[in-house]
Amino acid sequence: MSEDQSAMKSLSALPLKQPAMTSKAQYHRLVGGAFLADLLMVASALVFAHWIRFVTPLARLGTPAEPGQSLSDYFGYIVLGVVLMMTSLLNFRLYARENLLSYTNTLKILFKGSLVWILAFLTLTFLLRFDPPVSRIYCAIGLVLMLTILPVWRGILWRVLSREKTSQGLRQRALVVGWSEDFAEVVKTFGKASDRPFDIVGVIAPPQGDFKTPVPSNMPVMGSFESLDALLQLGVCHVVIVADDALKSGRLMDIARLCEKEMIEFKLVPTCFQVLLSGLHLESVGGIPILGISKLPLHSTVNQALKRSVDVIGGLIGLALAAPVIALFGIFIRRESPGAIFYRQRRLGANGKCFDMIKLRSMKLNAESAGVGWTVKNDPRCLRVGAVMRKWNIDELPQFWNVLKGDMSLVGPRPERPELIAQFKEDIPHYNARHNIKPGITGWAQVNGLRGDTDLSERVRFDLHYIENWNVIFDFQIMVLTFFKREGAC
Repeated sequence: MSEDQSAMKSLSALPLKQPAMTSKAQYHRLVGGAFLADLLMVASALVFAHWIRFVTPLARLGTPAEPGQSLSDYFGYIVLGVVLMMTSLLNFRLYARENLLSYTNTLKILFKGSLVWILAFLTLTFLLRFDPPVSRIYCAIGLVLMLTILPVWRGILWRVLSREKTSQGLRQRALVVGWSEDFAEVVKTFGKASDRPFDIVGVIAPPQGDFKTPVPSNMPVMGSFESLDALLQLGVCHVVIVADDALKSGRLMDIARLCEKEMIEFKLVPTCFQVLLSGLHLESVGGIPILGISKLPLHSTVNQALKRSVDVIGGLIGLALAAPVIALFGIFIRRESPGAIFYRQRRLGANGKCFDMIKLRSMKLNAESAGVGWTVKNDPRCLRVGAVMRKWNIDELPQFWNVLKGDMSLVGPRPERPELIAQFKEDIPHYNARHNIKPGITGWAQVNGLRGDTDLSERVRFDLHYIENWNVIFDFQIMVLTFFKREGAC
């Protein structure tokens, strides 16, 4: 049996793609729970601060309290304080995986976040001149309480998360290409600590076949460099780390493309910075610099929350406005072609998750009985009313429901069918990088005329530009342009 066959046989004991999805779901549930608990702790600290300042003997300190400064009078201050503190903690990435697993990082963020909070709170209350004026002693007490309550609560949470069974679900499974002294130091540094960011599932031999630095006996060698593609397709890891300092740039680009194709993070342990890749982010693991293509605007929790808020509000408004239009064209569809009004298509969404996209039926029944294909101009399968709907994007209106469900966003790369993507990811460079974010009803490529049977490489280029340069103003710009730029609609 060859080395690769032996390695592939050993994969039957390894967790594949479903555990990876479970780990991500577990992480999101944990973040949501931690966020709500932090919010409750901050609110409790500010309420307790009011009691200490205005009910206990401390009420006699400083400027005498004005009559009527009850808890209800301070409700606005408490709400403002909670919002500012949670925004500060989100800004410092308190809920990132590496910070959830590290109590030291958590303490640093709580301290920095509290300093930002007190400055922002005092500044806003001074500039806006609320009535009654906020007590400075109240602010100081609130700061002390938050710096007491939050570290204690977070210490308890860290104790729970540091248990191996729990922390394992938060760590990323890493497959290492090659081996080097630098990476051996990384592994030695984080060792078996509960706050280590990775669990190494195995090592891949470098293209030259021989390891310059001996691989530890407890690290399984899972095959040759040629088996990497098959291993990634099986989903054995969340991240690929290149630790071979002799790997040529062409090989590095090959690995980066394989990772992009399978939606797996790519990281590099460099001895010198001679590799030029777009979107590189430098981070430190165990004191060793690691380059990775992983930081995008929509990886930020704050940006994700902002985009989702716009989607929910826009989805509700859009669905309410679209309901009469959907009903009217539903009647036209039934009159021209009796049968279902709505058409559900299986599409690939964010992180490779499939969902059913809803459209108004614009084609004859069983139009795709001969197979899946692109819609072309003057398509004979299209209904007369369907041509009108496609020209004005009316067939897309039911997708506001997909937005509300969370399968789609108002703006993003248009989703495609899984059977088409299976070939696209092999033929079109960077194609699956589009699935880093949710697909959209409209997108940057679409408002630039790239719809239907158009150049896929060009469409991917526009989609990646959107992903790398996202901001909420860009989304509103695309929404407005959707109503005025009709090139490529058919």
